Amino acid sequence: MKVKILGGGPAGLYAAYRIRREVPGAEVTVFEQNHAHTTFGFGVVFSDRALEFLAAGDEETLSLITAGLERWSDIELRVHGQRIRVDGVGFTAIGRLHLLDILRERALSVGATLIDSRVVHDLAELGEADLVIGADGVNSLVRRTFEPQFGTQVTLLENRFAWFGANRPFDYLTQTFKQLSQGSFNAHHYRYAPSMSTFLVEVDAQTFERVGFERMSEEQSRRYCEGLFSEELEGAQLVTNRSLWRRFPVISNQKWVVGKHVLLGDALRTAHFSIGSGTRLALEDVQALVHALAGHPDSVDDALGEFVEQRKPIVDKLAGAATRSATWYDHFAEHLNQPAWEFAMSYIGRSGRIDPERLRAMSPRFVDGYEAWRSAAAAERTTGES
Repeated sequence: MKVKILGGGPAGLYAAYRIRREVPGAEVTVFEQNHAHTTFGFGVVFSDRALEFLAAGDEETLSLITAGLERWSDIELRVHGQRIRVDGVGFTAIGRLHLLDILRERALSVGATLIDSRVVHDLAELGEADLVIGADGVNSLVRRTFEPQFGTQVTLLENRFAWFGANRPFDYLTQTFKQLSQGSFNAHHYRYAPSMSTFLVEVDAQTFERVGFERMSEEQSRRYCEGLFSEELEGAQLVTNRSLWRRFPVISNQKWVVGKHVLLGDALRTAHFSIGSGTRLALEDVQALVHALAGHPDSVDDALGEFVEQRKPIVDKLAGAATRSATWYDHFAEHLNQPAWEFAMSYIGRSGRIDPERLRAMSPRFVDGYEAWRSAAAAERTTGES
């Protein structure tokens, strides 16, 4: 079986490793447009148990990844001058480049061929293949080549965001919301290494236009955001890495397979960065695809059919939660009209996956704080009315 993979990100590299390891006789080639050991962005975040699925068939890779993870057990919301801790919501993070280096070495260790610095303009350049895997991200050439057949839908959210890094660690996965005269701002910041953090800045469309970010250079945007969040940075600097302002694309496809072509990860569907599941979903896609290929070594068609049948219901459920979370963030400026504790409760329930009973069991200190605030607010209203 000749397998050609377009895209040398986490999904493409992991697919190369697992297919070479588990599908006898498979010849696997990965085409990546960037140089080896370079990447866009900074850290990759996972929920604390997001990678447990790897233990079922790839404990060695799981061990390599977990050895490099930063961990924390709470989320901190900074809003209206208050710091509200949501306990029991564990997350982990790793440097994106470190993750890619691990997966790259895994792929090479089993004899996969990795071709870097190769921009593919036409799928015909891939040569003969029994299976073509599109792991080439939001701008996937595989998807664009067969867009009508895949039934692709792309919707851009209204908010703008830019990925920065910060040369300081943060104790928790932190969300800082600011409502200022210039507009409404949000920063997602979390450490991914002992001395480095991701620092993603998000603004609504009105703020983006009012501040004039569109007319700023990357360096001007960096300096502006560094000043805006100087209290949080505490003297640290923001770092750029293609830190350009973007609108998040919500991508979905009615079909996952067209002939011998299959989509994985962000090429298939995007999961908003607010739920920290994009890379996890991509790696799970790979595991499900490889399981199907190993079960049908003589029929790519049968393998792809099983992959879609087994994987799609799971992805649809998670994609729905990601879309609800993305919608909440796209309106975060409106939510800022709420008091801090009400805002925090709205935030924690944004994906629709956590009911009150589960929240009480998961985050008892947060729920106690919220209920204490509600009681105090009710008493204050009663006093005012009397």
